[in-house]
Amino acid sequence: MRIPLDYQSSVPIYRQIETYLREGILSGRLTPDTRLPASRKLAQDLAISRITVENAYAELKADGLITAVSGSGTYVLPICSTSEPDLEDSRTSWPLWQQSLPSKGGIENRLSSSSQKTNLISFANGNGDPHLFPISDFRHSLQTVIRRDGITALEYGDTQGFIRLRKTITSILASQGLLTGPGQILITSGSQQALGLVCQLLLKSGDVILVENPTYGGALNLFRTMGLSIIGIPMDEDGMLIEKLEELLQQFHPKLIYTMPNFQNPTGICMDSWRRRQLLSLADRYNVPLLEDDFVGDLRYDGRTQPALKSLDPGGRVIYTSTFSKMLLPGLRVGFLVAEGPVYEKLVNQKKIHDLATSNLMQRALEDYISIGRYQSHLRRSCLVYRKRRDVMLQAVKSHLPAATVNSPQGGLFIWLRLPNSVTAEELLALAWTKGVSFTPGNMFFPNQADGQYYLRLNFASHSEEVIEEGIKRLGEAMNK
Repeated sequence: MRIPLDYQSSVPIYRQIETYLREGILSGRLTPDTRLPASRKLAQDLAISRITVENAYAELKADGLITAVSGSGTYVLPICSTSEPDLEDSRTSWPLWQQSLPSKGGIENRLSSSSQKTNLISFANGNGDPHLFPISDFRHSLQTVIRRDGITALEYGDTQGFIRLRKTITSILASQGLLTGPGQILITSGSQQALGLVCQLLLKSGDVILVENPTYGGALNLFRTMGLSIIGIPMDEDGMLIEKLEELLQQFHPKLIYTMPNFQNPTGICMDSWRRRQLLSLADRYNVPLLEDDFVGDLRYDGRTQPALKSLDPGGRVIYTSTFSKMLLPGLRVGFLVAEGPVYEKLVNQKKIHDLATSNLMQRALEDYISIGRYQSHLRRSCLVYRKRRDVMLQAVKSHLPAATVNSPQGGLFIWLRLPNSVTAEELLALAWTKGVSFTPGNMFFPNQADGQYYLRLNFASHSEEVIEEGIKRLGEAMNK
C-alpha cells in the first residue's frame, strides 16, 4: 500500500497513516472486508517502525473502522450508516481548470442513469438484443483461440488488425458487392474510434463538416468536441436532398461529408440508389471526402438491397466504416474501416498513436466465430426476430400514440417518431419517466438542437414483443397524462 507520507510535517507519521486509511474507509474507496497489509509488511514498505503502523491501526480499531481476525489479518469493517458512501472525492477546492470544465445535465443525465431505475423499459439504447447472441458459441471460439494460438493471442498484435480477420471481412464485404482487400482494412475499437481517427486526421477546429439532418448523436458530440462547424443537410424519405447538398457545398466549402446511407440513425431512412450516385458525383466534383457509416447495413427486413457508397467509389473518394458491436455484443468493441491510397497509411499511424492495436484476443475469437458460418446464421436469425419486433412496435404506436407520425423503416434498429405540436419530447420524457419508460429525445440528433424538440427515437430491437407492447402502452399513458 503506497501511502503518501510527509516526513517533514509536524503531523506524526502514525497520524498521517491513520488519516489516509480513515478517509479511504469513510469515502468507500476501501470497501468492507478489504484486507489491510500486515503491520510488519506496511512498516517495511514505508521504511518506518512497526510500532508506528500498529499505533495507526489501534486508532482505527478504537473507532470501529477495522478489526483484527486472529490468524487471518486486519480487515475493514462496514460503516454504520444508513446512507450510501460518497465515492466522489471529499475535497471541495478543485484546481481552477477542473472547475471550468463544462458539465452535462438534463436529458443526458436522465438517460445515462436509466439503468438505475427499477422496472424501467428503455427504448433509448443504440444496440441490438444481446440476449440473442449465442454466448456458448463465442466461448467456444475463445477457448479455441487460446488453445490454438497460446500466448500469441495475448500480445498486442498488428496495428492494422489480425490478418485472418481482415481477410474474413474482405469476403463478407465481397458478398455485399464491396470489393476490397485486407491491405485496405483497418480494425478499430468499434466504429466510434473509426469516426474519430478519420476526423482527427482530415479536420481541424473551425473546419466545416456536412451531416444529414438529423444524424447520429455520438458523431455530433465528437464533431462538437473537435470544434467543427456542423452544417445539416435536409432529408426526406429517400435520404439527403441532393439539390440542397450542392448549394451547401458551394456556400460552405466543407472538408468532409458524413453520411449513413443504410437505415440511418436516428430516422431509419435508406438512401435511394440514384441519390447515392449523385452524392458520390458531387463529392468528386467538389473534392470533398465522404465518410460512410454503415453501422447496421446487414439488418434489412424489407425492400431492395442498395449498394454501399464505397462499392460505387472508383477509388479513394469514400472512407467506409462498420462494426460488429451492433450485430453481436457492444462489449466486443471491434469495428473496421476501409480506405485506400495515402490516407490508409496515415489512418494506420493515427490508430497506432491512439491505442497501438485493437484487442488481439477479441479479434482472433471473432474471426473464428465468423469463419465457420456462425455469424451469417446469427444474422439471419436476428433479422427474423427484429422484423417481428419492428412490426409490433409500429402497431403499438398506432394503437397507443395515434396522434404521432411514425416512419416504417426497412431495416436497422430504430423507429423515428414525430409528436404533435402540443407536447415536446423533453416534456414527454419527464412524464414517461414517471410511468417507467424512456426513449431518446430528438434534439440529441440535430446540429441545431431546437429542430428536434418534437421528435423521438425508439429502439425496437432490444426488447421482446411483450415488453415493447407494454412500453408503448406506458408511453401512450404518459402522452395522455
